[in-house]
Amino acid sequence: MSRIGKRPVELPSGVTAEVQGQTVEVKGPKGARSWTATDDVTIALDDGAITVKPRGESKRARQQWGMSRTNIANLVQGVTDGFKKELEIQGVGYRAQMQGNTLKLNLGLSHEVDFPVPEGVTITCPKPTEIVIEGANEQHVGQVAANIRDWRRPEPYKGKGIRYKGEFIFRKEGKKK
Repeated sequence: MSRIGKRPVELPSGVTAEVQGQTVEVKGPKGARSWTATDDVTIALDDGAITVKPRGESKRARQQWGMSRTNIANLVQGVTDGFKKELEIQGVGYRAQMQGNTLKLNLGLSHEVDFPVPEGVTITCPKPTEIVIEGANEQHVGQVAANIRDWRRPEPYKGKGIRYKGEFIFRKEGKKK
């Protein structure tokens, strides 16, 4: 029995959901999102809650049960609160700023990096060394954060680079004479 799959996904006030076959469509204050489940689970909408049940006792059906419930819960959270990733920039002269719909990064390269903001995601820079990425789709927010971080990953000797807020970088000792 899946402990996650057994719990129904409660719909908060201001959020509506529609279930048509294997497709779940959720609408809320931050937009509308939909997701299609596999044929291994059945999805039902019962008085303000969405329930997921496996079809059969196969291993795949049990695997899809908890994952499907989690994906539906992420849809509901995305249209109500949204998702957020925060990045920190460390290094002398490393900066970020928004110019229109483009994130401009100075990362010690010979050129400035221009990162166009994709649709469905908003990026803000409250400080020159902080980047906040927000959106309704958890996967898109995480992917955009990973793409920005890839321009200059934190290195273990001085700790310079772009890191997630609160991320621990294991520091190494440099050469000794």
